[in-house]
Amino acid sequence: MTTLSELSDNAAAGTAQRAGEPDTEPDSPGTEPGTETADEPRTAVPAAAAAPVLAVRGVHISDQVTDREIVHGVSFELTPGKTVGIVGESGSGKTLTCRATLGILPPHFEVSAGSIEIAGTDIATLTPQQWTALRGATISAVFQDPASYLNPSIRVGAQIAEVIRVKKGLKRREARHRAVELLQAVQLRDPELVYGQYTHELSGGMLQRVLIAAAIAADPQILIADEATTALDVTVQAEILDLLAELRQQAGLALVVVSHDLAVVAQLCDEVLVMREGEVVEQGTTSEVLHHPRHEYTRLLIAEHDQYGLEKFLAPLTPLTPQETS
Repeated sequence: MTTLSELSDNAAAGTAQRAGEPDTEPDSPGTEPGTETADEPRTAVPAAAAAPVLAVRGVHISDQVTDREIVHGVSFELTPGKTVGIVGESGSGKTLTCRATLGILPPHFEVSAGSIEIAGTDIATLTPQQWTALRGATISAVFQDPASYLNPSIRVGAQIAEVIRVKKGLKRREARHRAVELLQAVQLRDPELVYGQYTHELSGGMLQRVLIAAAIAADPQILIADEATTALDVTVQAEILDLLAELRQQAGLALVVVSHDLAVVAQLCDEVLVMREGEVVEQGTTSEVLHHPRHEYTRLLIAEHDQYGLEKFLAPLTPLTPQETS
């Protein structure tokens, strides 16, 4: 059974490969370590050199009605292909932070301090028309309960095709073809059939895949997955996480993954923010946070996972040694 630590180690290994770190193979004969031959120049650009596609700097969010600050100074940066996880209990400010980056805060809430930049543009300067052009094309999102975000009276394929027509300017036939390709890309069996189905004809996992297809239809740089796997069965959840990881690797998507489940964060994320009561109580690489937690609340989350996780109940099933059976 895979533990949190093993999941974080696997994620870290994958990140190292994507970041272009040197491999462990020996140098070619006749060359000194660390040198390149004329035939094989190293052209990899370090991931750190990439400009952030999303920069959240010291963001505070306040409720204007109660004059109360809800989120207190959240900061993180996302570069292409990177995943940041935000974990914490309900009401900790995770979703409000994500909604602020999308410009869809609930009424009476506002960003009272700090700044958010998307692809180098401060969102505070955006007009409603500019926001409309930005959402879907540069930044997109997938939320919990996908049925709430899809129109039950319109076939799901037509809804994806409509996004493509509006955002990409394709004609009807081209948009339909692209929508079927997207349904295939999110690993739905028989995408032609799914294209013509309604929401009530699809399972929760299939609906989440449809929503992901719609979210990536306009080739965004950033995808926010807010509790996108919470209501799904464990096997379906694993498939959706694998899909997000594949999209990140193939398309260079920058991901923000919001979850209350540390196992999800450990499997998918490069960096973790732990939030409680609107404040980031701990932040660092996934490996650092899971292996060396500094804050008491983080240690509590890890301890609860260790105490109530499936690993504990499967441990007694380990085969006995010959000495134990004698």
